[in-house]
Amino acid sequence: MKFHDDARQDVVRAAEGTVVVPLVHLGAIRATGEDAGALLHNLFSNDVKKLGPNEAQLTSFNSPKGRMLASILLWREGADYLLTLSADVHLAMLKKLSMYILRSKARLMDDSADSVLIGLAGPQAGAALEAAGLHIPGAERATAGGVATVVRLDGARFIVSAPLSEAATLWEKFVAAGALPAGTSAWQWLDITAGLPGVTLPVQEEFVAQMLNFDLIGGVSFNKGCYPGQEIVARTHYLGKLKKRMYRVHVDVDTPPAVGSDVFAPDFGEQSAGKVVSVAPAPESGFDALVVLQTSSADAGQAHLGSPAGPALGFLPLPYALG
Repeated sequence: MKFHDDARQDVVRAAEGTVVVPLVHLGAIRATGEDAGALLHNLFSNDVKKLGPNEAQLTSFNSPKGRMLASILLWREGADYLLTLSADVHLAMLKKLSMYILRSKARLMDDSADSVLIGLAGPQAGAALEAAGLHIPGAERATAGGVATVVRLDGARFIVSAPLSEAATLWEKFVAAGALPAGTSAWQWLDITAGLPGVTLPVQEEFVAQMLNFDLIGGVSFNKGCYPGQEIVARTHYLGKLKKRMYRVHVDVDTPPAVGSDVFAPDFGEQSAGKVVSVAPAPESGFDALVVLQTSSADAGQAHLGSPAGPALGFLPLPYALG
């Protein structure tokens, strides 16, 4: 299918060089007002009070039962806070978060009409930023200001939050500096390679933060105050061995597995042992994915997509230890 061929070519570009990607699969929320930081601190799994003016952090918004409603990348823009999350839950989460404002001196606004999110990744990403007159943040999950905010995700991957008026010009400068335009699949594949999950609508309320490795990638604070679902997240951390974790896998199929699809393993028979979290075409063939799976099944090294006799999943390394 042409769509899949185009998406795979985007992934090849991301695997082999430097790409610039319109992050249309993400939405943005701006939190403003003198109580904005305290409001978010009381709602999210990470310690917002410790977020510095040039820092970004992963965090999550959870149900009272501790299940993730949204995975969020959060950073400061002056006195404001910017939240990026999956576009398919963005407006519903804006509405839900706004219910907590009550008498707080804070406002939450959809920022998607005022700013554009652009992804830059690859060995020449830093040079492309400099060619566009932007600063390179000096560390992972650091930010730099200017005509646009640059957030460094990891070594050579950046999110640029640009005012609508600047976005087209910046895009042209990135391309002129050698970044190849690519689509969403390229960014999703890079997220999968980095072991960075995104909570989308099909898997809302499926996972406690630790099942998505959020405790391993800096998305949870275990010594901050209360927030929705905190008791469950803390109990999972302090009591016993975690039964499910997130793994990176490859599957040789022609059709992309659906997010939310069940994963099966011999030790669980006809019962689902896990679910698909995110999927992207692999550079050569088949698809790479992040799956949440019973740790016992992963330790046994056998898992199948869709049914106990479905296509076998091949386990791939993550860039961090599962502990």
